[in-house]
Amino acid sequence: MHFIGSSLFLLILSIQGTAQSDFEGEIRKPAMALINSLSPLQKRSALLAFNDTSRIRWNNLPVGLRARAGINVGNMNDNQRKLLHRILSASLSSQGYLKATSIMHLDNLLNWYYDSLFYKKEIDSAEFKQLSDLKWSHRNYYIAFFGLPADSTWGYKVEGHHLSINFTFVKGKLSVTPMFVGTDPAEFPNTEYAGWRVLGQEEDLGMKLINLLSPAQRKKATMSQDVPMDIITSAESGKRLVDYWGFPAAEMNQLEKAVLKYIIREFVFNLEYDKAVEEYDKIEKAGVDKIYFGWIGSYEDHKPYYYILNGPTFIIELDNRGFQNNGNHIHAIWREKGNEYGEDVLKKHYLSEKH
Repeated sequence: MHFIGSSLFLLILSIQGTAQSDFEGEIRKPAMALINSLSPLQKRSALLAFNDTSRIRWNNLPVGLRARAGINVGNMNDNQRKLLHRILSASLSSQGYLKATSIMHLDNLLNWYYDSLFYKKEIDSAEFKQLSDLKWSHRNYYIAFFGLPADSTWGYKVEGHHLSINFTFVKGKLSVTPMFVGTDPAEFPNTEYAGWRVLGQEEDLGMKLINLLSPAQRKKATMSQDVPMDIITSAESGKRLVDYWGFPAAEMNQLEKAVLKYIIREFVFNLEYDKAVEEYDKIEKAGVDKIYFGWIGSYEDHKPYYYILNGPTFIIELDNRGFQNNGNHIHAIWREKGNEYGEDVLKKHYLSEKH
């Protein structure tokens, strides 16, 4: 029996190792196909050096405010667009893929929504032009490659308004953060899309956890200040969260701790399953009891609020305030401490190599 048990254990390890090594290969295949389909002019935009500084920058603003590296959906042909979706579906789980593509589609709906307001004369031509100049569109999402998938070290970025996906591969090791998702509106107000919530679970689980806490616990979790206009570590703030504040998971009961874990999984399991399990295991091994849950703002739906999960190895932030201060505009991010854009695995790689 001992022999059978050991054999089974080795088999499981072998299957896990194969699954993890195949992950890069399954992304590499459509990535190479997309690259090979590009014209020389497209390649000039899409193919960048691994050390290009745009690899280690992200932004969630509309492209009318911040230009992006790479080639956009609008300048691809249909076959190239299909390959882009193959890259996304190989990289992400079904939930992550649907969130990413829904965020892209939501930009088209924003355009349609403000077109209808202008048509009904609810906004004037000056405001309409200002909004149009933001260039909301599914067409304005970009992919850039840093190095080539055939290289041992390479990466790619898919980015546009309210979306930033950053994958970095270093000799079989992988970094998947920062991963930013956002929605405006968080809940679509009207038409056949009324009630559509792309990031509904991220909202509901955070609201569930804060309301599971007792009044004394909520007070301990809550920082007394106005809800920030954006996540604290936004792309252009330059801020980093160092101090732990809020309510520690070590003091949560079984149900509260379970909901805390659900929130983490909702972010991490946007990844393809095997990779998500690997990343989630890192968080658990670092210590769930060491995670702090912090809150700012209202404990009710449809009102502005912010929350953070701050653990030894990661940060998750969600801000639901918006420019109209109506709690209907979400910015959310998952960040891995010390290894964004492959920082940690790159350091280990360079230390092990002779230069």
